[in-house]
Amino acid sequence: MANTVVLTTTLRPTAAPNLPIGPVDYSQQFMDQYSNVLRLYFNQIDNFTGGLTASDNGRYLRFPHISAYDSANIFATSNTATVVTFNTLVTGSGFTLNANSTATCTYTGIYKIDYSLQFANNDNAQHDADVWLKVNGTDVVESTTRFSVQARKSANDFTYVRGYSHVTFQVNAGDVIGLYWATEQAATANGSVLGLFIEALPASTSPYARPSIPSTIGTISFVSGIST
Repeated sequence: MANTVVLTTTLRPTAAPNLPIGPVDYSQQFMDQYSNVLRLYFNQIDNFTGGLTASDNGRYLRFPHISAYDSANIFATSNTATVVTFNTLVTGSGFTLNANSTATCTYTGIYKIDYSLQFANNDNAQHDADVWLKVNGTDVVESTTRFSVQARKSANDFTYVRGYSHVTFQVNAGDVIGLYWATEQAATANGSVLGLFIEALPASTSPYARPSIPSTIGTISFVSGIST
């Protein structure tokens, strides 16, 4: 009869048994004890492997990841690379969210970053924003995506583009990952210069109820180990 696999929220790793030392002469009692220790160990292995191979049980595996967002407006200086900020950590394991909104990776591997930035244009002309990835302060080749935001609808009605993209990249343990953006025409916080910025919006009840809109959302997920 097959062993029944009972799982809660995690898989329990197996532990090698402490096998008893046998007597000089044959002993039925010792052999029964020895077999029982091995039986318990093999049950551990069966439960562990059964937990991995049963339907949908990949959900018990845990991989390095980080997810964060920013609840404030983000401004830049025109024609200047500016770090995309994240002021709230949602969940994370195997990463550290640094004070400057970069993330330090704990484990070497191949990862994917997904990001979503709410660009707003309050100017009466179209402007572009480029977004790209840096690792240890160095640009990641072929990581840039360009977003074009049309001119505002009116002085009080901005045009929005939710800039989404993803990049797959390789990092080593201890590498620092940062997301950057730049535009040829950046708006200023005081409104003295019009152009692009990344805007957060509060929760609203009119004309319908909705939760708040973060200015930035970012997630880094583990894809694969590195072949040696």
